[in-house]
Amino acid sequence: MPLMDDIDRAVLNRIQSDFPITSRPYLSIANDIGLSETDVLNRVVRLKEAGIIRRIGGNFFPGKLGFVSTLCAAKVPEDKISLFAETVNHYPGVTHNYQRDNNFNIWFTFIAPSMEEIESNLEKISKETGITDILNLPATKLFKVKAHFDL
Repeated sequence: MPLMDDIDRAVLNRIQSDFPITSRPYLSIANDIGLSETDVLNRVVRLKEAGIIRRIGGNFFPGKLGFVSTLCAAKVPEDKISLFAETVNHYPGVTHNYQRDNNFNIWFTFIAPSMEEIESNLEKISKETGITDILNLPATKLFKVKAHFDL
């Protein structure tokens, strides 16, 4: 059986940009594409287990909720990458953490109620990991792009 079929693609297209805000969102999706609620739920579970779906959740604009966000980059020696990534991931405001092929090789986003809290957490991360070369790169202007992948 292929990893995904056309029905899986229809479910993913609906979930990623038009998730129903109802008490039974998967029933709403099922009704729209001609399946049962159980069929949709089973497909979502299978796609999550296969690693195709990473998470299902809301995306919020931090500023509209009174929060600030920033992009951070760190120079991490190869032998400390796992420790650094694991440490960063323990902070609840970290939404993404990934490795890049660059001198600044670990990048992550941080959201918090204030820039002071982010700066404090970056100092804690530095103390916990011994990594002192961490850039805090808050946006000066946001250009939001709606990422929708037509499957």
